[in-house]
Amino acid sequence: MTPLERWTARAAFALGQSGRVAWYAGHGAVMRRMVNRLEAESDVPRRVIPRPSRPVPGMRRLLADVAALLACDLANAEAGFYPLPQDGDGALPELIARSRAFFLDVPEVVRRRRANVADEVAAAPETPRPDYYLQNFHFQSGGWMTEDSARLYDMQVEVLFFGAGNAMRRQALVPMAEALKGRDQRNVIYADIASGPGTFLGQVRRAFPRLPAVAIDLSEPYLREGRRRLGRLPKLQHVVAKAEALPLADASLDMATSIFLFHELPPDVRRFVADEIARVVKPGGLFVLVDSLQTGDAPDYDGLLELFPSLFHEPYFTGYLADDMEALFEEAGFAVESGANAFLAKVLALRRR
Repeated sequence: MTPLERWTARAAFALGQSGRVAWYAGHGAVMRRMVNRLEAESDVPRRVIPRPSRPVPGMRRLLADVAALLACDLANAEAGFYPLPQDGDGALPELIARSRAFFLDVPEVVRRRRANVADEVAAAPETPRPDYYLQNFHFQSGGWMTEDSARLYDMQVEVLFFGAGNAMRRQALVPMAEALKGRDQRNVIYADIASGPGTFLGQVRRAFPRLPAVAIDLSEPYLREGRRRLGRLPKLQHVVAKAEALPLADASLDMATSIFLFHELPPDVRRFVADEIARVVKPGGLFVLVDSLQTGDAPDYDGLLELFPSLFHEPYFTGYLADDMEALFEEAGFAVESGANAFLAKVLALRRR
């Protein structure tokens, strides 16, 4: 790449990512004003949000850390770990449709939060689900079980993270690229566990186009949304299953990932899932975990993490904050190869012993 080409690529990246940050941060600002107005107008008593025991970082600090993450994102692409990011969020009509759906959902979220509605989700008789899954995570009506939730999820994540959600996920591509170096991707067996609407798998396929993949999720609507987004990609399977009972043979995977799953699990289930991942990953295989920061990972953020369960109905988040994930996976049979923070996320690369 010539100096001019490098400069042009960097300028395009900076323009695109700053536009995304402005778009999603702007949605967040409007959402907060809407919430304050709706809260003031409601006849239902305001739900008390516990005051955190530690300071909460201000907007300037948050945006500075987003900028640092995006600089790391660009450096990873220039180092060849993955292609220069192209976070296309769709054509203008699709952007507007998602924006409209997001804001139409805000009054419903406020209503459910004030009423502390958490248990209106029910599994259909033909598709039983574990009890811990049948909750209104994030105060979404239907929790993970509806088409509307699947379509809104990425929009909500990006608003929450000021447009940095994709960049946070992409940090998992670095240890994957290192593990795939010199290997024929076609012969590597890989699964994304709790793949959701396929956002990370889209990034994987762009970075490693010949890598076969299995998308595993407990929600049929989220898997359908993933199929809609990814299309009929070759060597991509979609499987409905829970992470603690994977329909895979022992030692059948060379590589696996899980993005933002473990903070949504009860403590005992986290251990079952870690053991199950250890069962299906071959000795010497790689597992990459991306999930929320935990207490002490970035001390300046500890106060903000304390607020998450109350603000966003994360029923198992408080327990997750204190759970030692490195020890959990070491007990399951993994060795920690590397760990790094990525804004509000942490990335662990774990090797099966």
